[in-house]
Amino acid sequence: MTPNTSRRQFFKSTGAVSAAAMLGGAGLTACGGSSSGVAALSADEQLALTATQALAAYKAGSLTATAYITNLINRAKALSELNAMISLDEAGALAAAKQVDADRAAGKTMGALAGLPIVVKDNINTKGLKTTGGTSSLRNFQPKTNAPSVQKLLDAGAIILGKSNLHEWAFGITSTNFTLGIDPITKEATRPAKNPYDTSRIPGGSSGGTAIAVAARFAPAGLGTDTGGSTRVPASFCGIAGFRPSVGDGAGQGRRYPDTASDALPISTTRDTVGPMGRTVADIALLDAVITGGAVPTAKVLKGLKIGIPAAFWADLDDSVKTVADAAKKKLADAGVVFVDADLSGIMALNDSMSFPIALHEPVAAIPAYLSANSAPVTTVAQVQAGLASPDVQGAFGAIAGDVFAAAYDAAMVPTTGGRAQLQKLYKDYFAAQGVECVLFPTTLLAAPKIDAVTGSSSGKLPYTVGGVAKQTARDTFGTCIFHTDPCTNAGIPSLSIPAGLTAGGLPVGMEIDGPLGSDSNLLAIGMGIEAVWGSLKAPAV
Repeated sequence: MTPNTSRRQFFKSTGAVSAAAMLGGAGLTACGGSSSGVAALSADEQLALTATQALAAYKAGSLTATAYITNLINRAKALSELNAMISLDEAGALAAAKQVDADRAAGKTMGALAGLPIVVKDNINTKGLKTTGGTSSLRNFQPKTNAPSVQKLLDAGAIILGKSNLHEWAFGITSTNFTLGIDPITKEATRPAKNPYDTSRIPGGSSGGTAIAVAARFAPAGLGTDTGGSTRVPASFCGIAGFRPSVGDGAGQGRRYPDTASDALPISTTRDTVGPMGRTVADIALLDAVITGGAVPTAKVLKGLKIGIPAAFWADLDDSVKTVADAAKKKLADAGVVFVDADLSGIMALNDSMSFPIALHEPVAAIPAYLSANSAPVTTVAQVQAGLASPDVQGAFGAIAGDVFAAAYDAAMVPTTGGRAQLQKLYKDYFAAQGVECVLFPTTLLAAPKIDAVTGSSSGKLPYTVGGVAKQTARDTFGTCIFHTDPCTNAGIPSLSIPAGLTAGGLPVGMEIDGPLGSDSNLLAIGMGIEAVWGSLKAPAV
């Protein structure tokens, strides 16, 4: 058997290997050791590896952590113009990789993720690395502890390559961060995060850096955070998968991940959560199992599976997105999925009544509490606001500083009768009455918009085409991009964006599935079944 043949067989077989197999079933440890005489993967083959494939390659003996991480770091540096990273921990990552290789060679028992490189969004606490939030007031801030989700991954053997770029303080949807550089004459952002499929376009936000790193093949997986769409919008725009786990009532009952408002720079204590991002849903399921200590689901059988199609999320789609979405839906129908055409009536108006009040009132208390709990160099909203560089984020902090949504927030959060309680009931009743396990719709109304280096996130309407007619969206850039991803965040239910295809112009389109509160494992299983039908996207040509 030739080395090339064996490598083809490796990629074919590991493409079908479940994340559960990488964890040895329900357990969260994997033995060291490797097969002898297996041809090493080439540099290009290494870059193509998903997280589950990388772990399989370690086990097969065709990959060492040192070679893999060296290759990924070199690619990250070669693609630095994408502005995906705020910091790279080259020395630390290589030292950790060498230790993994030594332990594996010695036959030691290895963690389930031993040697797996990840990037971590730069608003999530990391003990050994700065957590800047992409803002100048925290440029030298280094937390004393890791966020629990980060610690879980590190305990399983993951290696942090560095901290990824984001919209300043995660308060935006484009990841055009002015903190990284401003032209002294034009006042434009000089280092906006760039979509690897088209560098004139945004990667989405606020977890844009993690999405770029995963899509551009210098990290197989990573962590983002999500308040209104921040793992799923960049996943959709960059052709990867992004997961938002259940948060239930926020800090209380129903939260899937262990992180608190003191473990990542906060916006909304009710809505914020850490979320994994990867090129496949199987990779996300793998990280999710390690973070939660649960079992990895197996791919769901799609034949007979009932999925809701709410009309509110399928209206006014850009033609290029609709073409991909319709084709993706047809593939699922051909695979046996049963679609239920039932709308979530009134959901958008209900969501509008509470979205900004929650997101712009809760930071009034949450930001100072985080800064105090972590002994940060600044302690108040005013001090953070004074150091902001991005015009759109300055606007958001103006509303926070004035606490203009206090009364609307109180009304939205009234138990049983408030807008949030009504939204949660709307979803709960829908899933029960329709007998569906999830709903399906395009993650975003349109593919990635052009970068706006002047304002970061334009207040103007975005151009798109519906039914062959040129139009402008009804909302600004922020409102347009989160239009589909936002409602589930206020309800606290889990949500997953899955890459579904490319437009005729070569831009990725993601499809989102949302499920009932606490159905996270089932949602990931459905996602694994769906991605097996849709297949993977070709890599960006960067």
